[in-house]
Amino acid sequence: MSDNMHHQWLLLAACFWVIFMFMVASKFITLTFKDPDGYGAKQEPLILTAVTKVEEARVPEEKHWTKEFQPTGKAFTGNLLHHPLVHMERLELLRNVCRDTALRNLSHTAVSKFVLDRIFVCDKHKILFCQTPKVGNTQWKKVLIVLNGAYSSIDEIPESIVHDHEKNGLPRLSSFSDSEIKKRLNLYFKFFIVRDPFERLISAFKDKFVHNPRFEPWYRHEIAPSIIRKYRRNRMETKGLQFEDFVRYLGDPNHRWLDVQFGDHIIHWVTYVELCAPCEITYSVIGHHETLEDDAPYILKAAGIDRLVSYPTIPPGITVYNKTKVEREKKQWKNKWAIVFLLLLPGTKQVEDAVKYLERWQFHCRLTLMCA
Repeated sequence: MSDNMHHQWLLLAACFWVIFMFMVASKFITLTFKDPDGYGAKQEPLILTAVTKVEEARVPEEKHWTKEFQPTGKAFTGNLLHHPLVHMERLELLRNVCRDTALRNLSHTAVSKFVLDRIFVCDKHKILFCQTPKVGNTQWKKVLIVLNGAYSSIDEIPESIVHDHEKNGLPRLSSFSDSEIKKRLNLYFKFFIVRDPFERLISAFKDKFVHNPRFEPWYRHEIAPSIIRKYRRNRMETKGLQFEDFVRYLGDPNHRWLDVQFGDHIIHWVTYVELCAPCEITYSVIGHHETLEDDAPYILKAAGIDRLVSYPTIPPGITVYNKTKVEREKKQWKNKWAIVFLLLLPGTKQVEDAVKYLERWQFHCRLTLMCA
């Protein structure tokens, strides 16, 4: 009898705890982040207005990944980061996901001109690099510029040249004929870099809509107003684009018409599948932004260019910070409801839209081995 009473009290206490956490989460969620791209930039709070009233909806049960989809954790074992087995594991996970017909709508995309525009070519050393913004692409472009012979060293390359595709000597794969494209895709060493998808999303928002250090006015003056007009709840609010507006836009499955209007500017937040078509193109290596200090030398060696060029120096401590941050993020977002509260913001048309975005985020997080 006493055991039954004890269990009842434990159950009651657990219920009160859940209710308390729900009330706290429904008030606000404050997400403090530090973008590794800033290399030591000041931490800033990102305040997200959370749900005050959640529509009744059934949240689908969390999908359990079969054994072949489960990352083993080798991607974060420190001294094993350079080991070929780690990179083989990443590619094997990708292949398993690509073969799963249940995930086809998330994992497959056409190798369109949009994808081919993202892939830069080094014919001299038979290398293809797919650009995935917010993962240190500037440095990899410098490596390819040197390999193509435009400059003799990375230090000589002016920053203004790196992203000027008419002057940097980096042809896009889309500039070749169909037969030449096919030949390069079949024969060249191919790689791209990934990053925790949610962290990349925050980085893109901060870089393009908050600070905009490269002075790209179209993000604030064209893209932001379009998102605000469509997705802002309070029409009287006069502030610039808020993160909740941005999330509503991404959570809407019908937002593609805006993407067409925005053009190539969406590359900073669209998925890796849409950027690089990893299920259609057989990549040689998938690097991780969070483990770049180990992955960069491995990629150079695997491509056979480690004696010709070095990856630019990574500031001391940044890789350790990245690894620590990923582990912290994994724990922070392990509770699915935390993400749901983040996405179910005031003004979201349908709870289901937010849940769909949550599922897409979880898929890409798993795909890049960033989630346990």
